[in-house]
Amino acid sequence: MRILFQGDSITDAGRDRSDMHNLGPGYPHYAAEYIRFRYPDEDYEFINLGISGDRTEDLVARLQSEFIDINPDVVSIHIGVNDTWHRAGDKSWMSDEEFEKNYRTVLQAIKDKTHAKIIMIEQYLLPDDEKDFMREDLNGKIDVTRKLAREYADVYIPLDGIFAKACVYKPSRHWSDDGVHPNKNGAEFIGGVYADAFAELIG
Repeated sequence: MRILFQGDSITDAGRDRSDMHNLGPGYPHYAAEYIRFRYPDEDYEFINLGISGDRTEDLVARLQSEFIDINPDVVSIHIGVNDTWHRAGDKSWMSDEEFEKNYRTVLQAIKDKTHAKIIMIEQYLLPDDEKDFMREDLNGKIDVTRKLAREYADVYIPLDGIFAKACVYKPSRHWSDDGVHPNKNGAEFIGGVYADAFAELIG
């Protein structure tokens, strides 16, 4: 089974981009470890093509070469925080409609041109005094992501909500140093959540 991780820096996590099988130190690494541990007799190929800084429009630009041509059995997507963050300086927010158009283009192409099951991972923001204002835009785009998940996702990971719960019991700095990029604790946590979602996918 070929499993493709796609997304932005949270997926990329400093991986070696010269080797698509190099998962880097982020959540794909832990997700693969957990999945292999749970299903030791199965044969899995894990591919990480996340690119730091990517927004939905960047996924559209690399749809053919890094989604369709890979021909995965499962593709997971974590995207969206940069669509907000990269415009946060002057609050020149992208419209929710444009965000939806970009993301829908990606999801529809996967449905039409591959046989892949889709795991959608919700973008998130942990409590952070310097970034909390981004909720002004982010919350609407999370709503769009949830709407698209109802149409396209075989499994949906509501990560913003999951982290909201996690931050009740441990401070946000336990999971991330900046409210966005997971540290080791956060990456391992997401990896475990991912493995649970994968188990749901394959039954």
